[in-house]
Amino acid sequence: MTRTSFALTASTLMACALATAAAAGDAPVLTGKLCDQTILMDANKMTLYTFDKDETGKSYCYDQCAVNWPPLTAAAGTELPKNYSLIQRDDGTMQVAYKGQPLYLWIKDKQPGEMTGDGVKGVWHTARP
Repeated sequence: MTRTSFALTASTLMACALATAAAAGDAPVLTGKLCDQTILMDANKMTLYTFDKDETGKSYCYDQCAVNWPPLTAAAGTELPKNYSLIQRDDGTMQVAYKGQPLYLWIKDKQPGEMTGDGVKGVWHTARP
């Protein structure tokens, strides 16, 4: 997955249209386009993120990290689009992953289209297909 950071100001976000492509069934993930950037979002159109310290199929974000970066979870057996999977977290919950990379939300994003978590501490990145 290519990791590129970009910053969007609030006025830029307001000028951009958020377009999404429907996912299969009731899948908890969407692919969307914002200001010509393709990003991954949850079903509520909130930006999803990846964490550099994770490994393929394994999350290393727990405790306070998971409070700030809530993992995108789904019930075991949830039907997901191509390239998505479920990985089991240490607490037994199932987390959605894209190409094996666990996906997270960011507590400071308050509305669809916000990407304030991109680049946090140099290890968090907007998830992209």
